[in-house]
Amino acid sequence: MEIRKLCVFCGSSPGTRSIYAEKAGHLGREMVNRGIDLVYGGGGVGLMGIVADSVLKSGGNVTGVIPYALATKERALETTFNDRVELRVVRTMHERKAIMVSLSDAFVALPGGYGTFDELFEALTWGQLGIHKKPLGILNVESYFDPLISMIDRGIEEGFVRPRFRDLIIFSNDVNQLLDALKDYRAPESIVQWVEMDEV
Repeated sequence: MEIRKLCVFCGSSPGTRSIYAEKAGHLGREMVNRGIDLVYGGGGVGLMGIVADSVLKSGGNVTGVIPYALATKERALETTFNDRVELRVVRTMHERKAIMVSLSDAFVALPGGYGTFDELFEALTWGQLGIHKKPLGILNVESYFDPLISMIDRGIEEGFVRPRFRDLIIFSNDVNQLLDALKDYRAPESIVQWVEMDEV
């Protein structure tokens, strides 16, 4: 599949180790090398800001989506590359996530906290239900997401997650391998055939 816009979920903190920032910058540069624009949460701090800055400095385009309430706390992206930035300020977190999903062809999660987990699992659940058929990858920097992998496998073992939905998430610790895998992704059959109201 063709990926023109990639939604990146990641922390508003840089984390405690420099490798997190290094990988975020590498992802941004490689996206531009592949002609992929960034959709993200609109913040100018932490890994969010690093990814956006890397994309812009490499010549790419950025769409940020941020709620009014976080525009100050997460320091909505400020940059001199205004001709390549679209910043959408919205009312709620729900609106933010829905817009990010609708604008994007695929998703990647970098290390982050509760907000990142929330965005990741909403996109994942929507994929399981067939609301979208877009690939979702996790850049497993320094094995950060290993506990999540174990949790998913436990859910399968205990009968709460269907085995075929294990493949809804692509895990890799390598930026290029992850982007290649997203491009080759084929969605499993969803639980339901989702029909939007305006299609009825």
